[in-house]
Amino acid sequence: MLFFYLRHGNPIYDPDSLTPLGTRQAEALAKRLALYGLDRIYASTSTRAIQTAKPTCELLNKEMTLVDFANEGWAWRDLAVDAGNGPGWLFQQDVFLELFTEKSIRQLDEKWYDHPALKKYNLKKGIDRIRDESDKFFAELGYEHIRGTGKYRVIKQNRERVALFAHQGFGLAFLSTLLDIPYPQFVRHFDMCHTGMTVIDFHESGSYTIPKVLTLSSDAHLYREGLPTFYNDSLRF
Repeated sequence: MLFFYLRHGNPIYDPDSLTPLGTRQAEALAKRLALYGLDRIYASTSTRAIQTAKPTCELLNKEMTLVDFANEGWAWRDLAVDAGNGPGWLFQQDVFLELFTEKSIRQLDEKWYDHPALKKYNLKKGIDRIRDESDKFFAELGYEHIRGTGKYRVIKQNRERVALFAHQGFGLAFLSTLLDIPYPQFVRHFDMCHTGMTVIDFHESGSYTIPKVLTLSSDAHLYREGLPTFYNDSLRF
C-alpha cells in the first residue's frame, strides 16, 4: 500500500474554509494526485480538509470517506496548552520545543507526557486517542500495528493507493504514532506545509511491513503550477 497524507490548503480558521489561494493549492494537488490515481480517499470532517480533497475526488471520480478522528478540533482540545500566553500547539511554543530536547524527555520515550513539566496537561488522553484511532484505521486497511516496533503485521494484502486529507496539528501526532517516533522528537524535527504531500510505503515483506517515508510534505505541485512555495505564509524556499 502507498499511503498519502495531505495537509489542507491555505485556510481561514473561522469560519472553517479555504482562502482563494488554498483553493488553487488544492487544485494543483489534485492534478498531481491524478497522474497515478488513488483507490481510496479519506478526509477529516473539517470543511477545510473536505474542500482540499474535493478537486481530487472530482478529477478521479471518487467519493471521499469522512473520518472524524482526524478532525483537528479533537487534537486541539488535548494537545494545545497554555504556557502563559494563551493556548497554542506544543510544537509552536519555544518553551516546549526546548524541553523536548532534554535527555529526561528522551528517556521517557513514548510516555513523554509523564514528564513532571507536562503531567498537568491532558496530553496522554490526546495521544492515546490518536494512537488508538490510527491503529484502528490501519487495521481496516489490512495492517495491525505492533506498537513500539515501527512494524505492522499484514492481516490482508493491500496494493491500493490510499489518501487522507487532514491537518498539521493532528497530522504530526498521527505520523509520529504511525512511525513509532515519540511525539517530542517528531515535532522537534519535522513539519508540513499547506497541501504538503507525505508518501509512506507499506511494502509488504512476508507477514510484516515496516512503513517507510518516501517524501515528507512535498510541495512540488505548487512549484509546477507557479504558485507561491512557502511555509505557513512566512518562510519562503
